[in-house]
Amino acid sequence: MLEPDAKFLEDSFKKYYFDHFDLIRTPKNPEMREFGYQKFNSGMIRHISLRSDKELHLLLMKNVPSDVYCSNARYSFPNLPMAEKDWQNADLIFDIDAKDLHLPCRINHTAKKCNSCGCMFSGLDSCPQCKSTKFDVSSVLCNDCMVGAKREVEKLITILTSDLGIKKQDITVYYSGNEGFHIHVSSSEYEKLDSRHRADLVDYVTFKGAIPETFGARTNFAKSIFSDVDDKGWPGRVSKKIFGSKSNKPKLSKEIISEGYPAFKKRLESIQKEIGTLVDPNVTIDVHRIFRLGGTINSKSGLTKLLCTDIAKFNPGMDACYIDDEKTAVLADCPVEFRLKNKKFGPYKKERLDVPKYAAVYMICKGCATTTN
Repeated sequence: MLEPDAKFLEDSFKKYYFDHFDLIRTPKNPEMREFGYQKFNSGMIRHISLRSDKELHLLLMKNVPSDVYCSNARYSFPNLPMAEKDWQNADLIFDIDAKDLHLPCRINHTAKKCNSCGCMFSGLDSCPQCKSTKFDVSSVLCNDCMVGAKREVEKLITILTSDLGIKKQDITVYYSGNEGFHIHVSSSEYEKLDSRHRADLVDYVTFKGAIPETFGARTNFAKSIFSDVDDKGWPGRVSKKIFGSKSNKPKLSKEIISEGYPAFKKRLESIQKEIGTLVDPNVTIDVHRIFRLGGTINSKSGLTKLLCTDIAKFNPGMDACYIDDEKTAVLADCPVEFRLKNKKFGPYKKERLDVPKYAAVYMICKGCATTTN
């Protein structure tokens, strides 16, 4: 990132942190957490120990980071190297990102920057100027993608509460500050799980590795008695998906049996993405990971990682956009349209223009603009 742009973002972020300390809180047991941060055009600084909100706020104002992180794990000695921290337990966290849904709309809101000539473009597989196929990609907010991500969050919460017995009050949902959501589970029953057991949990919520026998298939497939639509957990979900209703079950069961065991197994695999939850397995499995801290800004967008109390009504372009609207001059080269605070911006082709500061910050974070001063 060009130094003038980094300085502009740093100044914008500093004002945000000064004005919005009320949104930023250390998590439970801060003295046992590892904190970390990154500055613009600089590397990650980790193994920091903080004991209070006051110490966190001091760090923000003194260093003005581009990104701030905190461990899901609790350690006896969080400021020591990883091998010496003495891991105690860790919150269970799931990450749902709209990009992993691979929705057809993404081609319309994805900007590409050629690594060879710097040309900005969208909708093509190669640079329109030099034909290079090497480019950086960044996507802007899309309502369809956010609706899809919210649907995955709702599926996950249903599985966590109905199948695993986790109380709703122990589940906290955050907008990630870019294109997804972080789901935090603070339940002592799951805090001690190691990576291997968390991997098993991921397989369960994603419906990975399901076998036909779980749903009533027998060695003599002709004698299979499939699960009912009102069964609990995955047996019931699978039956609802396959049969639709109890009245359809007898007829469709005969069809499934006539098709054979391999076909039934293939059918289960084909519905995995539809009924399973699409989470990033690496995020949940890693018990030493540091996560973006709630209330802090995501430098990929300039938007805030924000607590969602009503995910259905949550609108990231409105609710997570806290940068002010001071008029800002930029050189914009943004080939896709986006909306923030109910205003439409773009597409722009190397245009010098004045935009609200929040839009300038967003485009610079996305690599689609630069300051002109």
